[in-house]
Order: sequence, then C-alpha cells, then structure tokens
Amino acid sequence: MFGILSGCFLSVLVGVLGSTRRLGFGWTFLLSLLFTPLVGLIAALISDPLPGDGRRWGCLGLFVAVLGLLSLAAFLILLLTGGLFLAAAV
Repeated sequence: MFGILSGCFLSVLVGVLGSTRRLGFGWTFLLSLLFTPLVGLIAALISDPLPGDGRRWGCLGLFVAVLGLLSLAAFLILLLTGGLFLAAAV
C-alpha cells in the first residue's frame, strides 16, 4: 500500500516538474504512472523548457520537494529493511 501511494506521490512531483516544460503536467504525470517516475522524469528533462521566468511555485515547490524526498527515504528504508522496523513497532 505504501509503495503505491509513494509511487503516485512521486508521479505528481514529476508532473509538477513537467509543468514547466513543453511536455506539460498531464503527459509527464501519465508517463510516470504508466511506467515509472524515473521514465517520466527523463521525458520531462529531455523536453524543452517553457519560455519565461520559471519561478511560479516559489516556497510551495520547495515544500513539495522536501516532502517527496522524505517519502522516498521512508520508502527506501522500508524496502531495505524488509518491513522489519514496521513489524517491530506493531
């Protein structure tokens, strides 16, 4: 369950990154959901950036990025420990 939620959250983060590119939020989000967030990230980074300032997200972008990194770290800890930490807490 946690893996599905973190995968969806990472797909949203990749979509936010793609919103500043020609590919757009929708396509990068869809690629991230269908394949992996890594494929969506590569597609977003390959596409051309939109002309303009690029400072639309401001502080919200930093908050979303930190939240994404924390969820990725939690997912990796659960993956590497095999869920033993979670089972010991219950």
